[in-house]
Parts: sequence; C-alpha cells; structure tokens
Amino acid sequence: MLKIYHNPRCSKSRQTLQLIESNGVTANVVEYLKQPLSAAELSEILDLLRLEPRELMRTKEKAYKENGLDNPDLGRDELITAMIANPILIERPIVIHNNTAIIGRPPEKVLDIL
Repeated sequence: MLKIYHNPRCSKSRQTLQLIESNGVTANVVEYLKQPLSAAELSEILDLLRLEPRELMRTKEKAYKENGLDNPDLGRDELITAMIANPILIERPIVIHNNTAIIGRPPEKVLDIL
C-alpha cells in the first residue's frame, strides 16, 4: 500500500494526494504533524530517499534557525531528534510505495512511483 506523509495545510501535499487518488490508488495518509514519527521511522524514510537529515529539512522555517540547526557540527541523530521535536521542519509530502520513496515536489513526481 502507498503511504503519504501529508500536511493538509500544504498545497503541494494536497495536490500530490489528489494525483494519487485520481490514479485510483488508495493511500495510507499519515498526518505527521498530528502523528509524530519515531526516530526509527524517520531514519528509514531518509534511507529510502537516500538523503541526509538536513536535505529533508525545511531550512526556511523559523524553528530551523531558532534551534541552531544550521550548525554544521550537528550529526544525523541530533538532526533527526530536532525533526521529531519540530515536525514542521520535515519537507512534504513524502510518498512511499513498493519500498521506494519520493518527495512530492513537484506533485507530478509521485507518478514516477505509482
């Protein structure tokens, strides 16, 4: 089953979910701002995306600067912990299907894994 880490307030996330549904695919929708991820889940997502934590972070969010997350000395675990504490920092939407993950920006990227 396809899983989307979704923020309903984000237009790109809504557009991505709409594309998934319009292609007849049922999505397991995880509103990650309401259902926080565990460190293990986030680490697995990063591995599937082949990204380091900072590459999945929304660096223009206030919480990024307020928490000093631009410090290059912070390691993977510290950045993952920060994203769990401040899930607004996680880029969205993340779509996982058949052990493949993408970030739905632009939303049409989701078509690559359907």
